Amino acid sequence: SADEPPFDGEWVKLNQLCTKGKSALRQKDLIDDGPYAVYGASGIVGSMATFQNGARYVAVVKDGAGVGRANLCSARTSVLGTMQALIPTEMVLPEYLLHLIRAMRLGDGFSGSTIPHIYFKDYGQRLVRYVSMADQERIVGMLGSIEDQIDILNQRNERLDTLVKSRFVEMFGGSGWPVATVGSLATDIRYGTSKKASDCGQFVYLRMNNMTDGGGLDFGDVKHIDLSGAELEKCQVVDGDLLFNRTNSREKVGKTAVFHAKEPMVIAGYIIRVRLGDRIKPDFLAAYMNLPTTKAMLRSIARGAVHQANINSRELSAIEVPVPPICLQDSFLSFVAEVDKSRFNLLKAYGSIIALFRVLFP
Repeated sequence: SADEPPFDGEWVKLNQLCTKGKSALRQKDLIDDGPYAVYGASGIVGSMATFQNGARYVAVVKDGAGVGRANLCSARTSVLGTMQALIPTEMVLPEYLLHLIRAMRLGDGFSGSTIPHIYFKDYGQRLVRYVSMADQERIVGMLGSIEDQIDILNQRNERLDTLVKSRFVEMFGGSGWPVATVGSLATDIRYGTSKKASDCGQFVYLRMNNMTDGGGLDFGDVKHIDLSGAELEKCQVVDGDLLFNRTNSREKVGKTAVFHAKEPMVIAGYIIRVRLGDRIKPDFLAAYMNLPTTKAMLRSIARGAVHQANINSRELSAIEVPVPPICLQDSFLSFVAEVDKSRFNLLKAYGSIIALFRVLFP
């Protein structure tokens, strides 16, 4: 294509490099009666006495949570029906095919409560970069090194998260602190807007996918919206507002973050805005809400289906939290700020590595 950047190779359709496997396997049908592994969205989920695919291949999550995620699977294994097995032709290394598919970012653009689906008949028509087998081996080696570095950075980041959570428990895990409900600590609790967003508008529109599992906000993929008057006042968030994801999958419901951007934004209806009084710091409360024990409690009180669990404002208001003196809250948050400096350095390194990856697979 004339619009594609030049490179030392050719553009081919993905379906020229792989064929589509078939599977109707369901998780509940697995009885672990044999030596051959079965892959699901989270990795190996069971075993069986026979196998679908005799050689190594790539499996893509084709619907539900994690849609578009791709992994390399071992020979003599099978996949659940929620996965799409892509069998490499003799033209391509399985590892190179994996990187091609990951570079396509098949899961991008899905949000909301509907269950997403992707189909090989559609993405199989997309153009991908094809190079010689020798170049594939060289690129796979380079990408393997990059992924090793990313894994190291992710492990370091996880250790920082654990450090913060451990310090919280160390300082405030005892039973001697005063306890109050979220509702009694708040001055205002509001739902976001149910109005539809667009690609343009005066205000950035925050959705549940902008809230990270670790308690942050990711502005990499945002929509916009126009609001005014009472509706804007109800749904606008400003520096210091606590955001609570009230509807999501059971694993993710209850994600909590603090808004610290300079410019006000607007939240979607799946998010609750909590404005707090002077007895508790928003970042302290967010740290408590993101503890593993608190997340387990949130999952236990969430109502609804696995893919769409819900915690309403009344239930959020009733949650009890420790309220130590402000000076101790500030001491903990100073520790978090020091950890965040280390995290910032990790993010810079991560950005450099991802930039190198994008050079190889724009």
